[in-house]
Amino acid sequence: MHIMQTALTDSAKEAAYILNSGGVVAFPTETVYGLGAGIDNPEAIRQLFHAKGRPGDNPLIVHIYSLEQLPDVADDINQSARLLIERFFPGPLTLVLKKNQRVPYSVTAGLETVGVRCPANPLAREFLSYCSSPVAAPSANLSGLPSATSWETVYEDLQGKINAVLRGKPSAIGLESTIVDCSCSVPILLRAGAITLEQLQAVLPAIIVNTPTDTQEAPKSPGLKYPHYAPKASIRLLQTNDTITTGPSSGYIGLSAPPEGVLLFKICHDLEEYGRELFSFFRHCDALGINVIYCELPANKGIGRAIRDRLIRASESH
Repeated sequence: MHIMQTALTDSAKEAAYILNSGGVVAFPTETVYGLGAGIDNPEAIRQLFHAKGRPGDNPLIVHIYSLEQLPDVADDINQSARLLIERFFPGPLTLVLKKNQRVPYSVTAGLETVGVRCPANPLAREFLSYCSSPVAAPSANLSGLPSATSWETVYEDLQGKINAVLRGKPSAIGLESTIVDCSCSVPILLRAGAITLEQLQAVLPAIIVNTPTDTQEAPKSPGLKYPHYAPKASIRLLQTNDTITTGPSSGYIGLSAPPEGVLLFKICHDLEEYGRELFSFFRHCDALGINVIYCELPANKGIGRAIRDRLIRASESH
């Protein structure tokens, strides 16, 4: 592919100018860094998929800076969606809605629905406010690898493949957004995230949790079909009180004390820190040549549900 100069900027206005000129721009959000292209620019969308190595049947999430833009991307916003928007926008929540005709099928992977998110990160919202259209954006990393939670990681993965990186602080959450499908009669939790199932149930008691079915079925959101989140190292999941024998090149992340003999470890004080540090720890292990990472599997509740999801998917990628 053509090698381009990847600009680094601290200016939301400059980054938006590059995107408005047909560029592909990485930008910070509170979840992970996103890789954006204007929804009205087919060539930029094509370049985005190419830069990531992303399959064309994996839909993108459309980012808006305010609810004023929602009618530009979605139609038939039902009561379930309205309740979630009122409670959680802006924030780390993506809603799957019936798409507006302005949103091209290249963004939705041919589906009549579109994932929509309004980030809470102030720099992201400033950037999006300067963009001339809503912005389609997956995570700003090479497909399959752990998502990028810092601008340095974005640059490491995508230097020479995208037009610019808007430099911001490391992601405050570190896990991709919660995704809820509101395009059907009963809302469905498609992907766990920092907005927990328990929080969603407080607003929509009828919400159900997605159960994986035919892998050939077109996914309604990212994170459902293809291997994700995996470092080069193999992932080994640890239940409470598991005993293991570590090798000379192993790592550990979790809430409890690490097994003896690991080369690198991260003890997290709570689940929020676990989620925030997970992907950067994976990448640190890869940089050191660690070949096995032991990960404590948290309980399947609260944000622990999202961490479990990422860990299990990462472990299945090898």
